[in-house]
Formats: sequence, C-alpha cells, structure tokens
Amino acid sequence: MTNTGQARLKNLGEVEQAVMDYIWSHGRVTAESCREALTASRPMKDSTIRTVLRRLEEKGYLTHEVEGRTFIYRASDARQNVAVRAVKGIIDRFCGGSAEELVLGMVDNAVLDRKQLERLARKIAESESKNAGNTVQKNSSE
Repeated sequence: MTNTGQARLKNLGEVEQAVMDYIWSHGRVTAESCREALTASRPMKDSTIRTVLRRLEEKGYLTHEVEGRTFIYRASDARQNVAVRAVKGIIDRFCGGSAEELVLGMVDNAVLDRKQLERLARKIAESESKNAGNTVQKNSSE
C-alpha cells in the first residue's frame, strides 16, 4: 500500500456529507447558518448540527475559529483534494496501487464514456507537454 503522507480521512455519513457539501459551496459558516440552509432537506436541532460539526472536525474535515462567542467553521481542504485522497485509498485497497487498473475497470464497466476518455487523454497530453517544458527549462538553466 502506498503512503501518501497525509492521514486518511474517515468516511462520511449521509448527514455529514450534506453538511460538507454546504460548507464546500459556502466557505466559512456558522452552525446556525448551516442548520438553516439544510432545514428543507434535513431538519436538525441546534444540538444535532453542533454535534455533526464537532465530529467532522474530529475526523479532520473541518477547522474552526472563534469570533466572539460564535464558532466559524471552514473545510480543512478543498472538495477535489478530499476526493483525490478517497480515490487514492480505493486504488491502494482494491487495485494494488494501480490507477491504470482502476481506469481500465471503469472503461470495461462503462463508467467512463468515449468523450470522458478523450478529455482525459487531452489532459494527460497537456500535463506531459507542460512537464517536458519544465524539464527543458530546468536543464538549460543548469
């Protein structure tokens, strides 16, 4: 198993995921603003949202600062970075550390379509040409 150097975050429950989705889309939030925003889909008591926020902080998804007597919460990391670590964990556990094996499985099971594969190929080509340019610059400056 590959060590990424970052602690593996614990999985999110359904309510925790809804709270994180709100925080990722709104940045800094209070328990009250979060509770009010989720009321239509997930009504919660004040004590419940505070417990959820505390647990998310314990799991490493959130940090907080205090303004007056109010806790202001924000995500510890961007949604995409959390997603990348989650997928990396899946690759390590189920694909022997091989991202290629995961992608091939996704192709074989029609999870990725031709358009998505073409976008991935373009992104890889862009990344390779960018890295090649950096190597040329580095070598010429030595």
